[in-house]
Amino acid sequence: MNIMVAETLDAAVPATSVRAEGRTIVLDLYDGRQIRFPADRFRLLKEASIEELKQVKLELDGRALRWDNLDEDLTVAGILAGRFQLPL
Repeated sequence: MNIMVAETLDAAVPATSVRAEGRTIVLDLYDGRQIRFPADRFRLLKEASIEELKQVKLELDGRALRWDNLDEDLTVAGILAGRFQLPL
């Protein structure tokens, strides 16, 4: 399967919920998958406290994550495509 096709398919899958478990962000997707990623892969999230990370919410019908307190937005499609700002 072509990577571009896979990204397009994944981009169509919204999240149904999001939460922070410690420094890990957990996304439950509409198709039943669960995606976890370290908050420390993003500059602003790396500097955030665990309490700040917990204030995440879904926007754009489950296609984006938003932290109002940090002024940070991430797309579900970008996360699924592995577009992180920082290395592990």
